[in-house]
Amino acid sequence: MSEANFVDYVKIYCRSGKGGRGSSHFRREKYVPKGGPDGGDGGEGGDIILRGNRNYWTLLHLRYERHIMAEHGEGGSRRNSSGKMGQSKVIEVPCGTVVYDAHTGEYICDITDHGEEYVLLKGGRGGRGNTHFKTSTNQAPRYSQPGEPFEERWIILELKLLADVGLVGFPNAGKSTLLSVVSAAKPKIANYPFTTLKPNLGIVSYRDNQSFVMADIPGIIEGASEGKGLGIRFLRHIERNSLLLFVIPADTNDIKSEFEILLNELTQYNPELADKKRVLAISKTDLLDDELMHAIAEDLPEIPYVFISAVTTLGLSALKDLLWKELNKDEVKVKVKVRESDTDRDSLIHRNLDIKTVVFDEEEDTPEQGDNDDFDDDEDDDYSFY
Repeated sequence: MSEANFVDYVKIYCRSGKGGRGSSHFRREKYVPKGGPDGGDGGEGGDIILRGNRNYWTLLHLRYERHIMAEHGEGGSRRNSSGKMGQSKVIEVPCGTVVYDAHTGEYICDITDHGEEYVLLKGGRGGRGNTHFKTSTNQAPRYSQPGEPFEERWIILELKLLADVGLVGFPNAGKSTLLSVVSAAKPKIANYPFTTLKPNLGIVSYRDNQSFVMADIPGIIEGASEGKGLGIRFLRHIERNSLLLFVIPADTNDIKSEFEILLNELTQYNPELADKKRVLAISKTDLLDDELMHAIAEDLPEIPYVFISAVTTLGLSALKDLLWKELNKDEVKVKVKVRESDTDRDSLIHRNLDIKTVVFDEEEDTPEQGDNDDFDDDEDDDYSFY
């Protein structure tokens, strides 16, 4: 998938359907004098529904569908006939999509599972016909209820990739090369900074037909939290990861200092990332001998580490073993299990979006109120009296 096709931010306008109005009709039939009211109810308007779909990986399919509107309910008619209900509109989104209000940045919902649905906008209820208002003292009511109006809002859909292990490192640290070797992913690899412009996912095979998902995000530099380089645009893709794998090349002057810089940028973006399990991988170790490796190991951060080389495959088996061991520790399992509940999921993601940091090329273009109207409000209002 090219960089242009990876879309993780979309701003769209949604509008539910309005309810049809009830009918104020009276029964008119030969040899049936004073037939009485028989106006039917209006149909309910369609809903706007979000549904998780694991077959989607990005929000590309919504990039050019900026106005999504459900159908309106039709008005009631004679003989107590109810109006047709408006068809709901289902928006398919990839798993891991977070929804915010586009004007206030308020968190709305989080779609994480395949088939999970959330009613974003409820359609208006249909009005009741004059049949419901007849009484012993008012046997010929000449009024009915109008349908409820539709709901509308601009929303922002934000994709946060679901993965077990997230790769974190500076540009040209060897993250994309590592992902291409341990999985079937084919990220762009070149000898210049910021080769990776979009996140990449890869499935890493392990023993006994087991596997885990690894995510690679564009490189982070010092000051990314202030907007330098690619900034913090892609850091949200590692918020859901169970484990963070820091990749630092062996030819770095001070490995411990670079690790602290990366960790600081993560905590500046989201302090909760400091609580995630961390593993350190020293890449490009084909340039070192055993003596240099021993010297470097004496001044590393106090977290699990391993020396690797994606070119010679040195240490890759040990890295997989270490990642699998850390992923299956009890505390990691508990965090993953609790995160599936609404309470912990909200504590992780229920942070309002800063609208000032989100830039869109297009201006808002709210459809006119009459757009996509499937019926005229007065179409089925039959005020026929005998």
